[in-house]
Amino acid sequence: MTAAPTANGRVVPAANGLVVAAHGRHCMVEADDGQRHLCHSRGKKSQCVVGDRVHWQASGDEGVVERVAERRNLLFRQDEWRSKSFAANLDQVLVLVGAEPMHAEAQLARALIAAESAGIAALIVLNKTDLPGAALARERLAPYLAMGVTVLEMALKTDAEAALALIAPHLAAKASLVLGPSGAGKSTLINRVVPTAQAQVGEISVALNAGRHTTTTTTWYWLDPARQSALIDSPGFQEFGLHQLQPSDLARYMPDLRAHAQDCRFHNCSHLHEPSCGVRQALAEGQISPSRYRVYQVLHAELAAPPNW
Repeated sequence: MTAAPTANGRVVPAANGLVVAAHGRHCMVEADDGQRHLCHSRGKKSQCVVGDRVHWQASGDEGVVERVAERRNLLFRQDEWRSKSFAANLDQVLVLVGAEPMHAEAQLARALIAAESAGIAALIVLNKTDLPGAALARERLAPYLAMGVTVLEMALKTDAEAALALIAPHLAAKASLVLGPSGAGKSTLINRVVPTAQAQVGEISVALNAGRHTTTTTTWYWLDPARQSALIDSPGFQEFGLHQLQPSDLARYMPDLRAHAQDCRFHNCSHLHEPSCGVRQALAEGQISPSRYRVYQVLHAELAAPPNW
C-alpha cells in the first residue's frame, strides 16, 4: 500500500478498497486483490456510497473504513427534507426507458439534469422497440437527440444478442450507473450483462444482514475479469428532487435552453417573462421543444418556492 503527502506534509495512506454495496453503517469493500470484506465506518453515520474509493483496515470480524478518498463526482437527489446519494466516481449514467409503458418526461429530465449538474455524461437507452409504442417513444425522445444526447434503441427480450452487441461498446472501460422506471427492462438488462447478478445480490444481502432491504440498495457489478468495466444498479426511478440547484442555475443544466440563454438581454433572465429572452424566442421559433420548456417551468417554480416547513 502506498502513501501520499498532503498539503500540510502529513502522510495519508492511499485508498486500498472500492465500495461495491452499502446499507446503513455497513458496506462491502472490495480490496485491490479482488477479495470482498464487510466493513463499517468509524462514527455513528456512514459517509460511504457505492463507487467510493476508501482506505480501510482489518479489525476483528469486520473491517473499518478509515477515510473516503476524494470523489470525482457524486450523483444524488435532494428534496426538501433529505438527500439520497446514488453512487460516486461515475463515468456515465445510462437511463433506460421503454416504449411501453411510456416514460414520464419529467422523470427523465430530472435524472439528466442531476447528471449534468454533477458533471457526468448521460446516455438514453430506448428498450422494447418491437412494441407498437416505439414510434411515439421516439417522437418524445427527439428533443434529446437534437441536443446531442446519445439514444440507443433495442429490444432486449426479442433480440438480446443484437441489443448486447449494440450497448457493449458504450459500457467498455467505464463505470456506468443504470437508472430506469419499473417495466423498462432494467432487470433484464442487468441479468443479461451480468449473469451472476442475482447470486451476488443474495451474497451481499446475507453479508450486510439487509434481507429484503437490499432491493433498495445500489450494487456494483464488474463486467470483465480485468475489472475495467462496471455496471452499477440503482433500484427504482424515484423522482429526482433537485433542491441542490438554484432556480437561476437550472437552464445551464438543460443543454437545449443553455444554447439560447446567451441571447437574452438580461444576464439574470429567468426565461419566464422578461423581454428579449433568447430562450423564449427560440421556443417560439421551434428550436426548443414545448414539452422541455414546460419541464423547465415546473422545475423553476419548484426550486423557487419557499420551503414547505
